[in-house]
Amino acid sequence: MDRLKGKYALITGGTSGIGLETAREFLAEGASVAITGRSRERLDEAARQLDGPLLTLVSDAGDVPGQSALAARLQAEWPRLDIVMSNAADTTHLPIEEWTEEAFDRLLAVNLKAPFFLVKALLPLFSRQSSVILVGSVSAFIGHENATVYGAAKAGLLSYARGLTHELKGRGVRVNGLSPGPTVTNAFKALGEERQAAVYEELRRTVPLHRLGSATEMAKAAVYLASDESAYTAGTVLRVDGGIGELAY
Repeated sequence: MDRLKGKYALITGGTSGIGLETAREFLAEGASVAITGRSRERLDEAARQLDGPLLTLVSDAGDVPGQSALAARLQAEWPRLDIVMSNAADTTHLPIEEWTEEAFDRLLAVNLKAPFFLVKALLPLFSRQSSVILVGSVSAFIGHENATVYGAAKAGLLSYARGLTHELKGRGVRVNGLSPGPTVTNAFKALGEERQAAVYEELRRTVPLHRLGSATEMAKAAVYLASDESAYTAGTVLRVDGGIGELAY
């Protein structure tokens, strides 16, 4: 359980779902972890669920200037940064008729623009064997209901894995994407219990393995990408999606 021993890891959007479970796995593997979220209350609740050296930082993932402030806070707390997991996301799904320019810009700021400027702001902190994990989505590879804008943003985010790996190779920074398929999280909680169950059942039927993924399964994939076990893995996307991104459904 020491695959990340001595490493310093930042996870954006770490108060629930995949981010929270990844923080749990990283801590269990020996890392010091910082998680971000917009709400101090939710960060405190997440901290109560985690055990180990943890920083909780209020940060809006869509605030581009705020990424520099986040980097400065980490630089004041830690000697270096070994792992970054860009996990915070705007998951808005709407039909084309309902999109506004404001909603469009907000989604792109959170899912595509701010992650780029976060990596830029963190450059002075990166160690020579650091790993950046960009959390995308199977929506980047398949078309499905109301996901046009979300999927396009996630496709752009995952493309950073190639471009940034090339650009940062002289710094020893590896950049990879992690692309989850349908996963049980609290993303659909606002729909209510009955509608959420119906959505999960519909998704389950589309996955070739006939089940949804778990946040823990995504977190364990992130541990691989964060650890030295993946030292020869760079510029690629690890799909953990039950086959839905590769097979017809």
